[in-house]
Amino acid sequence: MKLYGIPNCNTVKKARDWLDSKHITYEFHDFKKQGVSQQLLENWLTQFPHEKLINRAGLTWRGLDENTKACIIDNASAIALMQAKTSVIKRPVLVKDGKILYLGFDEAIYKELLT
Repeated sequence: MKLYGIPNCNTVKKARDWLDSKHITYEFHDFKKQGVSQQLLENWLTQFPHEKLINRAGLTWRGLDENTKACIIDNASAIALMQAKTSVIKRPVLVKDGKILYLGFDEAIYKELLT
């Protein structure tokens, strides 16, 4: 199992703390240090639309100019943005065997999925 995110994100911290407290083994992928491949994003976009993968409530999205926001119209433009600004990706992304189990963190849902 793999958890994708940014280490200083509060939601990612909550997810990691929860997984650690339950002794659930996972690999952490740091978007800031390791980036994100086009192939991985293409896989994710077969599972969720870009409107769900891009965190439109976050500071990174809100900091974009209106023209940039308006240009996110399809998977290709979403991938380009997510690769250029990894902090725009909804996080954490919990993945097992290439399948997204959950976007974000909700303790009740993690408990249901993983215990």
